[in-house]
Amino acid sequence: MMISSAGILFYRFAPDGERQVWIAHMGGPFWAGKDEHAWSIPKGEYAPGEDPYAAALREFEEEMGSPPPAADYRLLGHFRQSSRKTITVYCAEAEFQPERIVSNTFALEWPPRSGRFQEVPEIDDAGWFSESAARTKLVKGQVQVLDALEQLLHG
Repeated sequence: MMISSAGILFYRFAPDGERQVWIAHMGGPFWAGKDEHAWSIPKGEYAPGEDPYAAALREFEEEMGSPPPAADYRLLGHFRQSSRKTITVYCAEAEFQPERIVSNTFALEWPPRSGRFQEVPEIDDAGWFSESAARTKLVKGQVQVLDALEQLLHG
């Protein structure tokens, strides 16, 4: 069964003209202390028949604790993440600087197969990074999203 997610990639330009993107560090003990390939665009799953754009906006707010800013959102594309997951990504040039990140949580069995569950945040940090830094921070399957943004803006 195919799992569908939707997310938002914000970008902006620093005073020196360098493009930056807003990405989020995944929460929970598995990702704790990891930086390289431990970040993601804010995204989440949506149900069959649900509007992916509405899901992207909802998931962004759930993971950041603040609604996404008003912006000119554009469909960036559909990206296969694994054999069972595809992400629909929308992008917009926008400023976003919340006072703090307050993510929703989920129950996680940790350590695995221990029978002990704890509530952990989906996201434990987020921020603006240069595109070159984001290429190292993003999980490998999402680097193609940066390639698509480059193509959209300069192709």
